[in-house]
Formats: sequence, structure tokens, C-alpha cells
Amino acid sequence: MQNPHTNSLINETSPYLLQHAHNPVNWNAWNTETLERAKSENKLIIISVGYAACHWCHVMEHESFEDEDVAEIMNANFISIKVDREERPDIDQVYMNAVQLMTGQGGWPLNVIALPDGRPVWGGTYFKKDQWTQALTQIAKLYANSPEKLYDYADKLEQGIKNLDVIVPNTEVIDFQSKDIENAVDSWSEHFDLKFGGVKTQQKFMMPNNYHFLLRYAYQKKDIELQKFVNTTLTKIAYGGVYDHIGGGFSRYSVDSKWHVPHFEKMLYDNGQLVSLYADAYLITKDPLYKEVITETLDFVARELTTPNGAFYSSLDADSNTSEGVLEEGAYYVWTKRELETLLKSDYKLFAEYYNINAFGFWEHKNYVLIRSESDQDFTTNHKLSQHGLNTKKQEWKTLLLKERAKRETPRLDDKSLTSWNALMLKGYLDAYRVLGDKTYLDAALKNAYFIVNNQLKKDGSLYHSYKNDTSSINGFLEDYATTIEAFILAYEITLDKQWLYTARDLTNYAFDHFYDAASKMFFFTNNNDARLVSRSIDYRDNVIPASNSIFAKNLFKLSHFLGNAYYLKTATTMLHNVSPEITEYPSGFSNWLDLMLNYTEPYYEVAIAGKDAKEKLKELNTTYIPNKLIVGSTTACNLPLLEHRFIDGETLIYVCVNKSCKLPVSNVNAAIQLIKE
Repeated sequence: MQNPHTNSLINETSPYLLQHAHNPVNWNAWNTETLERAKSENKLIIISVGYAACHWCHVMEHESFEDEDVAEIMNANFISIKVDREERPDIDQVYMNAVQLMTGQGGWPLNVIALPDGRPVWGGTYFKKDQWTQALTQIAKLYANSPEKLYDYADKLEQGIKNLDVIVPNTEVIDFQSKDIENAVDSWSEHFDLKFGGVKTQQKFMMPNNYHFLLRYAYQKKDIELQKFVNTTLTKIAYGGVYDHIGGGFSRYSVDSKWHVPHFEKMLYDNGQLVSLYADAYLITKDPLYKEVITETLDFVARELTTPNGAFYSSLDADSNTSEGVLEEGAYYVWTKRELETLLKSDYKLFAEYYNINAFGFWEHKNYVLIRSESDQDFTTNHKLSQHGLNTKKQEWKTLLLKERAKRETPRLDDKSLTSWNALMLKGYLDAYRVLGDKTYLDAALKNAYFIVNNQLKKDGSLYHSYKNDTSSINGFLEDYATTIEAFILAYEITLDKQWLYTARDLTNYAFDHFYDAASKMFFFTNNNDARLVSRSIDYRDNVIPASNSIFAKNLFKLSHFLGNAYYLKTATTMLHNVSPEITEYPSGFSNWLDLMLNYTEPYYEVAIAGKDAKEKLKELNTTYIPNKLIVGSTTACNLPLLEHRFIDGETLIYVCVNKSCKLPVSNVNAAIQLIKE
């Protein structure tokens, strides 16, 4: 069928922009030509931001942007720009800050009206059709009759946006104390949901970095109650419908407080970080549930989000068509009782009890979300089954239902690859290999690392942000450098291949040259070679993905040890010191910074392994959870500062050092672990 409308987005590669290419709205991409046209025609700009897997973005498109009457108003009075927030997080950040200042809240879709120079004057998130047209008409009229009112407001709002992320250098004496972290955790714990895990909110996001920090803190401090809370959280997430029990992998968040019903889109960044989190949790607890989550999630990523050249796609949509051709959220993932009875036959009753095909798991429209409510141990006891018997049943059920589900129309795939999100998934694979020892995970990780080096790393040492259709595009943001450096450091610690460490160093030095702000001693989100926006922000508050500055500071801390670089350490320390006044006020927004602070307030170990058996001893060492360490090693003589003069032919020795003070070398891994635990 021929589309009656085609706008300039048809020339873009972003799946989100292409979704709007046949709207009657004359959409444009964000580029110099479009922005200059707004100035030359003296027209207001509509900036509409979203992403391919965003359910309410699709709803607003259908209600408003596909409507001829709405399009007529937009086309007559505005230059309309569509932005993929995943491709351009810098643009999203500026206008999200503006909307949060104007309305006190944000989200996607994000819709903003700006002056011809790009400065925002009005905005919000999702609007119903009549709300949207009414606002557009009123603002167009105001601009025609009293433009000075909008310009006055824009001046005030611009200053507010610029003040939002201003970092004032901390002039107090640097003195990180364990008590500060303890106070932050105590304050944070008042909001813990001890029954269902997570925090006490109506909707729940996984926030993997929060629980990664709390996992580490509880372990190092031997805080049994906190350990119990973290494990409750991870268990309830893994039991809930927010985890895909048939195909593996996690949805973005749950719409309830019990992790039961997900908002069904699956994002690469969630799954990468959650694999890393569950890997460390498994290393501590050896809970088979956690191992199951890791392996099934990576099976999902390999099956549905991995390209032939080792890159990872961005996301899967929440919406898909039902058998009647109606687009519905979650249609791909949910089941009716009749479907399950037909497919599972005599196994249905046991399956229904295991996954709660009852009032507990009921969602809507006769559909059920698969939810667990008890451990395998309790289930096998109550049903007089062996664990082996249950495992066999589960595998049969999952294979059967996955095959049946594949017959449905699949959710839309966002097939661009983002450097930062790829690095998070790369790290997830490396962590899974570190803990489980499955070489296929290491192979997938290194294939992705080489994808980044061969496709996203430019000759001048900078990174691209996005990749699609064999083409790399968009200059990288600080998050691309921070996450890639972090993943490459881990790649070195696992393989002992120095190329990953040196590439991490080179990317770090490039970031100093092009992102560093000498005034605040922090790093800007955008490269100084990029076109300027309304403001140049500094991303330092941790969110679902940790802040690019907190990841960068942790990288600098580790690289300073690897390379003997005092300037790296001084910068990391200053960065942490600058944000520390805010940490106690809002600890859950600074969990990655708190993780870094632990490196200063508790012993931090440099473990150097030198000798022909270094890799074997490294694998053995990695079977123990030791979060407060870095590993450096070589099977030959090496000139890295921590390995210099430590190679002795015919021996493999392990050196454990703290703060430039080393214990006598040992050859036995258990002996080395004891030196760390003393």
C-alpha cells in the first residue's frame, strides 16, 4: 500500500525517526539546515523526543501525529523536529531539564516548543490530541501578537537550565569517611521495601547500579540485614513478570510494586547491567536462580539482540500485534489459559501452579503474565518432585512455549547499535565469563570489543556513538568513553591482554583533551568539537545507567593504579569530593559514587600475578568475590608499574599490595585470598 505522506525522516536511519516518516506532519531531523531554516523563516520549533520502544510515544503518534487536522496546525505554524533520545542524549538532556524546570516532572514522549534560536518556552510529556492542539494554537497566537513575552521567558528559563548542572568545586579538606557512607545507606534504607524488594514506589525500576553498590557494601561490612534485603530484591525481580520466564531477559520496569506486570519493552542497557549484577550476586550466594537468570538472559541477547559482526541492537518494543492484528502492549509475551491448556496438556496443572496461572498472575483481556511466587526448593517439596525432575519440566515448557511464541508477530526491533550500551552489554558478558567460566561468553565479549575498536573508534582516537547499516555516525558522548573504558579495563583484567588497557588509557586521554572542564574539574557530556546547544551539561547524578562522570571517575581511580598515573588519581579524588556534599541528601542518585568512595574508605588491593601460569591462577582467583581489588598480570616479563621486576622464570607468584605496601609473594591462590581477607 502506498503511503499518502512522506516527510524528510525517510532519509534517516534511526528506527524511531523512520516510524514517523509517513506522518502528515512535516517532520525534520535535528541538523544545522533545519535549525537555520527556523531562524530564516522566524518560526517556532516543535522538538518531539522519544525512542523506538516507547509505548506512549506510539500512542501520541497515533492520536496526534497521524491526524491530518493536527498536522495542519503544526505545519502552518512550526518547524517540527523529531529526535531519537538514544541517538542524541545531549539534546534530550537539555530539553528534559527544561521541562522538569517548567513542570516538575519529565518522561517520554518529550514535547517542547522553542524559539527559532532553539531556546525552550513551553513543554511537557504525553498530551491528548485536544490538549496538544489547544496548546499549539495558543502559543502560535502569542508568538504572532506578543513575541517579547516568549523571549523574556526564554531568557529566564535558559539561565535556569544552565544552573541545573553547575558543579561548584568543593573547597573543604578532602576527608572521605566510612561514617559518611554508613549515614547515606541508613538514610536510604528508610525507603526500602523489605517485603517485595526495591524501594517503596508504585512503579519499580530495577536500578542495577543501586543494588550492585548495596551488594558490595553489605558484603564488605558483613551487614546481614542489608544482604538479606538485596537478595530479596534480586529474587523478587527474578520471580516477577518483569523477567521473561520463557525467553529470558528483563523488561524495563514493572507497573506495580510487586514486580509482577512489566512495561514490556526490553532495553539492552538494563540487560547488560543486570547480568553483571546477578553474576556478582551468584558469586557470593551460589543461588541457582541467579545462574539461571544470567544464562537465560544471555541466551536472549544472543538470539534476539546480537548482529553477525558482534554488535548488540538497542531494544525491543513493548507493543506488538495480536492475532487479530491489533497493536497491544505485551501481546507477544502474555498467554491465555486456553492456549496454555492446549499446548501443555497433562503438564498444564503443574505449570499453572509454578507460574501462577490464577488470580495472582492475571493481567487483563483474559491474559496471564508468568510469575513465580516460591523457590524451587519449596515447590519441589510441596509437589514431591526432585530438583532434576523440575528442571527437566521447566526446560520442556520453555522450549515448547518459546517455539509457539515465535509464531506470533514479534515486537519491533530497534536495530541501531549504541557504543555506550554495547559497552554495558560487553561488560555483562565479561562478568558472566568471570563468574561462570563459559568460554562462549568470553568469545561474545571479545567479538563485541573488536566491533567497537574496528567500527566505532576513529583514527583521531575519538568514538562514534551510533552504528547501523554498516555505517558509524554521531560523535561520541562522554557516556560512550566512560562505559567503553570501563569495559576495556575489565577485558584486560580477565584476558591480561594489554591492548585493552592501553586503548582504555588512550580514550581517557582523548576525553581529557575534549571533554574536561578545568573550572569544575569534571567532564562535560559533549565533545568540545560539537555544535553548541542551549547549555553544555555535566552529567553527574546516577540513574538507571550511572552518570558518565561517576563511571569516568572510577575508571581514573583504577587506571591510576595500573599505570602509576598520579594525575588520574588526583582527578578522580577531586571529582568524588566535588559531588560528596549531595550524596547524603540523595544517596540512591549517587550509588556509583558511593561505590567509588568505598575504594577510599576501605582497603583497596592491587593483585599482581606474574608467571607462566598467571591465567590459570587468575581463573581460580575469580571464583571468590573480592570487589575491592584490581588485577594486573602477565605470563612474561612486563613493564607495567605493578609487574616490573616481578617475573621469575619457572615460577608464578601472586603479589598482594595495598597503598604501595606489598605482602610477601605467594604461589597459592588461597594464600593470596587470605592475605586480602586478613
